[in-house]
Amino acid sequence: KPTLEQHLAKHSGEKPYMCGECGYRTADRSTLSRHMRTHTGEKPYTCDQCDYSAAWRGNLAAHLAAKHTGEKPYMCGECGHRTTTKSDLSRHLRTHTGEKPYRCDQCDFAAALKVNMDRHLAAKHSGEKPYMCVECGYRATQKAHLSRHMRTHTGEKPYKCDQCDYSATQKSTLDRHQRKHTGEKP
Repeated sequence: KPTLEQHLAKHSGEKPYMCGECGYRTADRSTLSRHMRTHTGEKPYTCDQCDYSAAWRGNLAAHLAAKHTGEKPYMCGECGHRTTTKSDLSRHLRTHTGEKPYRCDQCDFAAALKVNMDRHLAAKHSGEKPYMCVECGYRATQKAHLSRHMRTHTGEKPYKCDQCDYSATQKSTLDRHQRKHTGEKP
């Protein structure tokens, strides 16, 4: 009977279980227990072959498939790229469709991946710049931007032209240089 009542709650829309941390509501207690792991950091599912642990059983299954069995059952019909999970394939397909389901509510920016939207929000709208250069105090929103900046101090030029001895600190600068060889005028 309790299982039937739990099932019927899904149809009624009733969600009596609520998270005290964020207000998330659900129809059953077990879903709320799983949700709470997003706040507690609890990761009860552990890999018996390495030190990986996960909050969700599905994440452990994906880890096992990706890291230990090598199985990649999901294949892109467009380019043949293979993935371990259906959700990874869905994300990959956006590279072909150009779909960008994550839209910024503060500007026109849109992203294909949630991680890129999160990065955009932190960089453009939060005002936070957590990465700081110890040499001059320059602050950056992303670690990659700080790494690029550090080359101004080290003099490192990792982007090398394959047609002459030119090298650059940034890929975009090398791309601009290479147009001299190709004659391309964008």
